[in-house]
Amino acid sequence: MTQRLDTTFKNRKAQGQAVFVAYMMGGDPDRATSQAFLNALPGAGVDIIELGIPFTDPMADGPVIEDAGIRARVSGTTLTTILEMAAEFRATNSTTPIIVMGYANPLHHMGYTSFAKAAFDAGIDGAIIVDLPPEEDGELRDTFAKHDLALIRLATPTTDAKRLPKVVEGTKGFVYYVSMTGITGASFAQAGSVKDQVARVREAANLPVVVGFGVKTPERAREVAKDADGVVVGTAIVQELHEKGPEEALALVKSLADATHSG
Repeated sequence: MTQRLDTTFKNRKAQGQAVFVAYMMGGDPDRATSQAFLNALPGAGVDIIELGIPFTDPMADGPVIEDAGIRARVSGTTLTTILEMAAEFRATNSTTPIIVMGYANPLHHMGYTSFAKAAFDAGIDGAIIVDLPPEEDGELRDTFAKHDLALIRLATPTTDAKRLPKVVEGTKGFVYYVSMTGITGASFAQAGSVKDQVARVREAANLPVVVGFGVKTPERAREVAKDADGVVVGTAIVQELHEKGPEEALALVKSLADATHSG
């Protein structure tokens, strides 16, 4: 529900804090490990969860998240699995928003109407569909609206003044500002340019703006949180989970969340 998202941003803003958004790949490395990690994220300070949907051709993802998607698919993870994971999470947590993030093909294959209903029933609050531009998301946006789901769009450094109104039109919850051109996990843009871009997008959308792609350390998260309404970290978390396991990954998540909230 969009209400969960709105409440999350409102509560952090009242405390003078930015929202911390953590990305994880659903089903990586297997359903049981991934479910336990998902369930533990709010306890580590995560305000909003981005739950990745594995896909065969993740064109916006860097090698770390692409490999995570491969592991998830090998373990048998499908879009239905992601919905089941969200429903299991929601059985014990009614307040932390879940945004699924992925590509249009799996949703189109299920059917946008069927997906929207299933997502609502599972307690999902919205979606970021990386490869579905505003000109092509009308059907999904309409069926999302019927179920009070947020379709969240991406703005980038190359989104110019003419294009920006189209990008933010119909967006709910927040706008995801991609801090640099390229794939997930690449180098972060200069802080000054991010500050200016966040202000520009916020003014156009009249919505919170969260910044992601390239934020990897608590120091960087704290810096970005000074100007943004929220900070997204994905690649660093996915890599830590793969290389060191859930306990170390949750410790990293907590350090990132604490840094974001202190920024």
